Amino acid sequence: MAELENIQNLRENFKKHNKSCFILGASGATGKELLKEILKQQLFSNVTIIGRRKLTFEEVAYQNVNQQVVDFEKLDEYSASFQGHDVGFCCLGTTKAKGGAGEAEVKIEELNFDHCTIFKPALILCDREESRPLEWCARKILGCLSHAMSITALSVPVSTLARAMVNNAVIPSDKKVELLENKDIHRIGNQDETKTS
Repeated sequence: MAELENIQNLRENFKKHNKSCFILGASGATGKELLKEILKQQLFSNVTIIGRRKLTFEEVAYQNVNQQVVDFEKLDEYSASFQGHDVGFCCLGTTKAKGGAGEAEVKIEELNFDHCTIFKPALILCDREESRPLEWCARKILGCLSHAMSITALSVPVSTLARAMVNNAVIPSDKKVELLENKDIHRIGNQDETKTS
């Protein structure tokens, strides 16, 4: 994909448009990493996080992040929180056991966005606050193995996933709905490391 080789140029062009974004789920592992990556790249002139509670940040980089507290049981009453943004990131992921395979994709398609990308990572390598003993064991094993060999089909570091989400936002696409599997997430998320000069 030719666009991926020019990710830096795409980012610089994107910045010129003064776009705004919101993030749902910024308190979770993926959402935290995504917010960090968005602020690091400085792609958006306005960043809003939308969640159930206000988050506390000590770092100066977070001082201009807007926060909207909403009740997810009464989202219709908070529609204004979602308006006026060019890009939305939803990190309210769940396990297949909790979420039901395919249901989320169908619901998202029904919302009729101009463009929607659905990320389907394999095991996300991160430190979770929620205790999942089997997942913890798998993360430790795959984390060690990933240093010795490429295991892009089985896992993805949370930093790579977040970078893929941000990089994907600047890559032009004519697809209405796009589905990115784990290997695609690795390819897009590692562009900074693999791009040619």
